Amino acid sequence: MKKQGINSILTRNLFCILGLPFDKVNLSDSCSLITSDIISNQRCFLTTPNLNFLITAQSNTPFFQSVADSNLIVADGMPIIWIAKLLGIPLTERVAGSDLFDKISKQKERNTKKSVFFFGGQEGIAKQACKELNESSQGMSCCGFYDPGFVTVDEMSTPEIIEYINQTNPDFLLVALGAEKGQAWIQRNRKQLNATVISHLGAVVNFVAGNVIRAPVFWQNCGLEWLWRIKQEPSLWKRYFFDGLAFLKLICYKVFPLVFYDRWLKKSANFKIPATIKHDYINNSHIVKITGSIHHANLAIIKQGFVNTLQAEPSSVKLDCSDLNYIDAAFLGSLLLFQRQLNEQGAQLYLQNIPKRIFRLLSLNNVSHRFQL
Repeated sequence: MKKQGINSILTRNLFCILGLPFDKVNLSDSCSLITSDIISNQRCFLTTPNLNFLITAQSNTPFFQSVADSNLIVADGMPIIWIAKLLGIPLTERVAGSDLFDKISKQKERNTKKSVFFFGGQEGIAKQACKELNESSQGMSCCGFYDPGFVTVDEMSTPEIIEYINQTNPDFLLVALGAEKGQAWIQRNRKQLNATVISHLGAVVNFVAGNVIRAPVFWQNCGLEWLWRIKQEPSLWKRYFFDGLAFLKLICYKVFPLVFYDRWLKKSANFKIPATIKHDYINNSHIVKITGSIHHANLAIIKQGFVNTLQAEPSSVKLDCSDLNYIDAAFLGSLLLFQRQLNEQGAQLYLQNIPKRIFRLLSLNNVSHRFQL
């Protein structure tokens, strides 16, 4: 398991958008990965950030960490895809959590159906979703449900509740508690839960139960699903309003400046300097020096260097950036994963000797505060 975690740096194709990492996968890829994990009983924490996730993560560090700690992170929101296009990041398809769940529920890859447990939702909705799924799904069955009510994360994390879920041995544990509470509950309990796949998919339980009708495909593709949701759930208007304002602020102060600055740097001669990574030990400290221009096309050598560092199991790592000329969203995605793996080993990552242009890129990508500088 430990080796597999380290090697995820090599296997995952991550890109950072406004501080959050995203896997470069489409709906078909995501479905295949989840199905494969279920078949092989490989644990997976799936997170599907939409605009609300993106905005909340800017100021809520534990919430951000819950996304960064996920094994699969898909872009569930057209605004995220729009930002990716502006920045030249190859995330071309929205992967909505509801679409992903729907596709998995219709697949029958083995003799027995995949089992799902619904945790949360409004009163009576999880029970109704369980009934509807068992009556209509070809590839999935509901093995149980639980409504904890409006209580704290501590109160819904008792050994009795965890044991009740584990007794059903679900392939897929679907959590519907509201984004912040749901992610916090998963972070707290996922190591004690035996479900293969765990994900907060708040709206899905309503869709499965038939309590809420999903927006037509045209509305989804135009990025107007939020308007359809407000029509059916008027109480959501405040969340969408404030998320929209925060989104416009990020576009003006982060995205547009990054678009122009990134394009300017790519035209410089420094952009063509090859990337290198070297290791050294000074006073019992593991020093990793990265140089040149690092972007998606030449990232493999840097990823392998990160893996070699993790395998050495250092107590701390100092990343020397003094001769670093350029970094892109792919490097930042891998760097966030590298830091996560170090933290899981009980080690700390420090970035030192950061040139002004690199600090500016870190700041515009909204990740400067995620690292010890």
